Amino acid sequence: MNLIWATRGRSWGFRFLLDGGYADPLDAYERAFAGTGDTESTVQRLDGRVALRLPDPDGRRDHAGRVIPHDVVVPPPLANDVRSVEDGLTVIWPLLAGAFAAVWEQERPPRREEIAALLGDVSRQTR
Repeated sequence: MNLIWATRGRSWGFRFLLDGGYADPLDAYERAFAGTGDTESTVQRLDGRVALRLPDPDGRRDHAGRVIPHDVVVPPPLANDVRSVEDGLTVIWPLLAGAFAAVWEQERPPRREEIAALLGDVSRQTR
């Protein structure tokens, strides 16, 4: 899947679950989310990509009681369908929801291979 997706689980810290094909997605992630601060939800466009941040739609919280955020960098052409947080909830979140539900309570963070296997055929929708 060509998305960059960063989030945290119930007991594991914030990390990239999808790397967008980058060996190190941090630079692309930081550029996409530059200037957004700690806003709970946002949509920001840059160079054809969309930085989407949304609180967990199912209201999940980590062991410290913090809301689980989902930060996603959406590349074109899928980025064209995301103009608002609401669009992100209807277009992007359904692609990720099942995989996140399967891993968020794990004691250890999932490996990228595990996420890829959980996403399965969904990954073809973002190419």
